[in-house]
Amino acid sequence: MQMFRPMDHEAALVGWGVRVLMLAQAGSPGAEAATRRLAGFGGRVETQEELFAALEALIDDPSGYGLFVMDCDAFGGLSAGRKAFTLLRGAHAQLPVILISGECVAQSFPEDRSEPILLRSPLSAVSMRVGFEHALRDRLLWRAA
Repeated sequence: MQMFRPMDHEAALVGWGVRVLMLAQAGSPGAEAATRRLAGFGGRVETQEELFAALEALIDDPSGYGLFVMDCDAFGGLSAGRKAFTLLRGAHAQLPVILISGECVAQSFPEDRSEPILLRSPLSAVSMRVGFEHALRDRLLWRAA
C-alpha cells in the first residue's frame, strides 16, 4: 500500500487531513493523477489494488476513513463500483464514495448523502475538485461555521 501526503501550500481547507482510500489498478496513469490531485487537495491518500482488501479496510475501520474513491474500470466497470458501494452500505459504512468510470454518461453529484458521486473518466482537474468538495461538503459546512 502506498501513502501520499498533502503538501501544505497546495491543500484546500475542505480536505486537509482527511484520510482517503483510493482503489485503483497499479500503474494506471489516470489513477496516479487522481491520487496526486486528492493529496493536493489536502487528503492523506492510501492506495489499494485489490477490491476486497480495500472493502475490508473500510469496514474494519469505519471512522478512520473520510472518503473512498474507486477507479471502477479496472475492476469490472461501473456495475462493480455500485456493487462495492452496496457492500459498504450493507456493512453500515457511511463514508462518502466517489466512483470513477468511462461508462458514466453524465457526472452525478447527488444531494442524497447515501448515494455515490459518479465521475466520468478520464478525469479533469475540475471534475475531481468538484467531486472531492461535494463528497466532503459536510466537513466544509462544519469548518465554515
